[in-house]
Amino acid sequence: MTIEARKIEFVQEFLRVQNEEVIARLEKILKKEQGYASEQLFEPMTKEELDIRIDQSESDFRNNRFITSSELLPKYEQ
Repeated sequence: MTIEARKIEFVQEFLRVQNEEVIARLEKILKKEQGYASEQLFEPMTKEELDIRIDQSESDFRNNRFITSSELLPKYEQ
């Protein structure tokens, strides 16, 4: 059975589910797996890359090239 056929079969079975608890559990599993998949794409930086970013951040701070959290927060509050 192809992946496409399996997905269609799964969706058809899912549409027949009437129990909200089952749907909630399936949603939780899906979200967990999607999070796991995105973690697999994450590549940790090397020590050298981290050192470069630290140096850049310190330089930005010394030269007042930063925004405080109190300045940034209103932009995202609704």
